[in-house]
Amino acid sequence: MNPLFATLFSFLSDTKKRLSGESGATAVEYGLLVGLIAVGIIAALVILGPQLAGLFTSVTESLPGAPAAP
Repeated sequence: MNPLFATLFSFLSDTKKRLSGESGATAVEYGLLVGLIAVGIIAALVILGPQLAGLFTSVTESLPGAPAAP
């Protein structure tokens, strides 16, 4: 086998493996999952935000010697 042909065959074989790999698809799937989790957290904070603020205010007001909430 000619060394040039062997190098070309090796290069084409490696290129084919890289193009058919699924590592890029896995990264995209993880990115979508992280985005979905972030949207869920933001939605929960928007919905529960006023209730959490009220809870922290009531806890702060019930502590002795705590400064008043602004």
